[in-house]
Amino acid sequence: MSDEHEPDEQAPEEPTQPLAGWSPQPDGQAYGRTDASHDRPDDGMLAPPPPPPHVEEPTAPQAQQPRPHESAAPTVPFGHPAPGPAYFGPGPYPQPGYGQHAGATRTRKLPLWVWPSVACLALVVGIVGGVAGSALHDELASSQGATVDNGLDGVRTRTAAPLTTDNGSVPAVAQALLPSTVQIVAEFDGDAAGATGSGFVLDREGHVVTNSHVVASAAEEDGPIVVIDHSGERHEATVVGRSAVYDLAVLDVDGAESLEPAALGASQALRVGDPVIAFGAPLGLSQTVTSGIVSALNRPVTTSGESNDDSSYINAVQTDAAINPGNSGGPLVNLAGEVVGVNSAIATTGGASTESGNIGVGFAIPIEQVITTVDQILRTGKAEYPVIGAQVRTGGAPDAEGATITEVMPDTPAEQAGLREDDVITAVGDLPVNDGIALIVAIRTHLPGETVEMSVLRDGEEQVVEVELDGKVG
Repeated sequence: MSDEHEPDEQAPEEPTQPLAGWSPQPDGQAYGRTDASHDRPDDGMLAPPPPPPHVEEPTAPQAQQPRPHESAAPTVPFGHPAPGPAYFGPGPYPQPGYGQHAGATRTRKLPLWVWPSVACLALVVGIVGGVAGSALHDELASSQGATVDNGLDGVRTRTAAPLTTDNGSVPAVAQALLPSTVQIVAEFDGDAAGATGSGFVLDREGHVVTNSHVVASAAEEDGPIVVIDHSGERHEATVVGRSAVYDLAVLDVDGAESLEPAALGASQALRVGDPVIAFGAPLGLSQTVTSGIVSALNRPVTTSGESNDDSSYINAVQTDAAINPGNSGGPLVNLAGEVVGVNSAIATTGGASTESGNIGVGFAIPIEQVITTVDQILRTGKAEYPVIGAQVRTGGAPDAEGATITEVMPDTPAEQAGLREDDVITAVGDLPVNDGIALIVAIRTHLPGETVEMSVLRDGEEQVVEVELDGKVG
């Protein structure tokens, strides 16, 4: 269940990912105390009582005496002796109790060589710590692709369309886009090549966009992901981040910096009937191109995963270009060679998913939603989607008058806006809503933090409420 609803029944659409098994992934005491009954002279040795006249005073070992041209080393207070004390510097060391003399302060001088030694030790520890930290960072980065501070602004995408807008040649589009299209082979349920899908090159830093469901199992189980480029070269890849809600993922692909990025277009410029071309690896057949038209725009579609958190809701571009299992994540492209959507789902007439295929009804995630989600993933490794904090009824008749609220959770945007149980939402902004799925899709075309107007039927009267959308990671 999303924050808005629990689906009451499975929708007729299904994601294009294959199922499991289908394949074409001292004592250490500080010198901090003095004792009036114990003392050490500045030369580092314990001194006997003053000698009688004409008797030579014993001298300390030469190595511990200050040289004539040097000042005596700094002294530090010396603590009470204890069994097995640790002293700075090399021996020989006096035994505890030797040369005790009342009335003197017990101190110990640090030899001059100690200070550079300590400095060198600190430097070595710093270097070793830096190397260890770097190694740890590299290890963590190897298990997950690195994020980019500025998102899409921090990578080099392709801004110019490869072809003119009045181009009418599908072969020209194919030649322009095939070098930017990749096949993806990922682990699924323990099978290293259990999932196959498609993707396209996003930028010159080696990022690839695909569907979340293509790499979900590999990401969860830390399984292998291999990206195969247009020349057949295989590259290892890691997941930068993914969103099951929007069915999108970004991969960081080793050695893909030389691949040509695809240009990003605008699905909002499409009209029903416009020609479009689908790229990908249906049924494991790499570098496949199919063509068709835009059959519909702003089509509310839900695809059900293994759990409610895996279900995605798409304000889809519908096309009759042939899309089959394995096309997932591949680009849907206009005649200017710009990506206008990411192929994600197909409608079927029922039956086992392994027996279903293209019937001329496929769905792509609009590129505007792709750009928003990919930017979030590049920045933080995750994506947020908007919620209102209410559950709605789904699975009703297609001609229902709107989306019926079945529950409003406390301390949520829905409650704060005054929404109630049994309210019927008929529109979000200018977008009509005729069922629960349409409401969720309409909400998810916005961003957390935005304020949207909702048209609400309550007791037969229509009113407009403003709802400030909350956000949730998914």
